[in-house]
Amino acid sequence: MNKTGKIVVCGIITLLSFQLLTSCKKKKPEKDEETISASDNSLASSVSNDMISISDEAGKTKTVSSFKTLENNSILSSCATLKFDTINPLNPDTITVKFGSSNCTCNDGRTRRGDLIITYTGKYHDSLTVITISPQNYFVNDNSVSGSKSIKNKGHNSSGHLVYEINASLQITKASGGNTIIWNCKREREWMSGEATLVWYDDTYSITGTANGSASNGSSFSSTITVPLVRIMTPSCRRHFVSGTIVHTPSSKPTRTIDFGAGACDDQATVTINGTVYNITLP
Repeated sequence: MNKTGKIVVCGIITLLSFQLLTSCKKKKPEKDEETISASDNSLASSVSNDMISISDEAGKTKTVSSFKTLENNSILSSCATLKFDTINPLNPDTITVKFGSSNCTCNDGRTRRGDLIITYTGKYHDSLTVITISPQNYFVNDNSVSGSKSIKNKGHNSSGHLVYEINASLQITKASGGNTIIWNCKREREWMSGEATLVWYDDTYSITGTANGSASNGSSFSSTITVPLVRIMTPSCRRHFVSGTIVHTPSSKPTRTIDFGAGACDDQATVTINGTVYNITLP
């Protein structure tokens, strides 16, 4: 073999040795810090809860003014109006909550515009009554909300609490970035306290169930409530769950756990991914 041939052979051996060494090295996995999917799930859940709260107030309303009174700590402020689509406003079949074409700042600090159309198949507290909520050109904090949700009264359980079955199919186009969240849920809401009173700020609810859809980054997800979510309707607590746990699984990523805390009225939650805890601020 001539000198040139030896150089070529040595070069090939050196290259193969380098490739063998590099292929044997384990590539360090990238750290999974993605919390967008969990945050989007919480945003959609919050928007859905708002719609229920507004329908709850409408269902207990006798006049327009009592629906909006600050004395009862209503969500809605004077820039929102009600339209009753029946002759008898004490037991309407349809109520349209109208926020107007420009942002209406409500008593919970959120801005809303557009309409919520709420229909009832029977009286609010009657078993098997179905309430359907349809947003129309509806925005919350400039996030566009479309789709529909239904709430079915399943009557009282063995503890004497009213239970509602909730089904929702919502699309939320975020004000920041313009990307869309698709959120479907099937949940049950147990009315733990406050049913007997005419005001809603003493109400407490416990929620269980599942959800699925896709986040604003395009990834699909599924989630299951493993510890019931608790919502207290006092003015300082009503915006967010005060406790409960959701197991949330985005596509192609490990399952993460969303923990809403141990009862504090705040906008904080944690997302645990592969044993690492991340703090998130709820929308």
